[in-house]
Amino acid sequence: MTRKGTACQSPAVKGKRRCRMHGGTNAGAPKGNRNAWKHGARSAKAREAASYLKAIAKLVSY
Repeated sequence: MTRKGTACQSPAVKGKRRCRMHGGTNAGAPKGNRNAWKHGARSAKAREAASYLKAIAKLVSY
């Protein structure tokens, strides 16, 4: 949709449902792209470590 509320007149990107201006081309950084990281706080390893520590703390608290 355009700002006027009408349908966009640009064709959809090949294999996608949207045009290039409304979200058809960029899917974000490739999986495993370390250059796209700002920090590792939300990485898979960090989340796994946090859940492990949480499970240990739960066992210790009983």
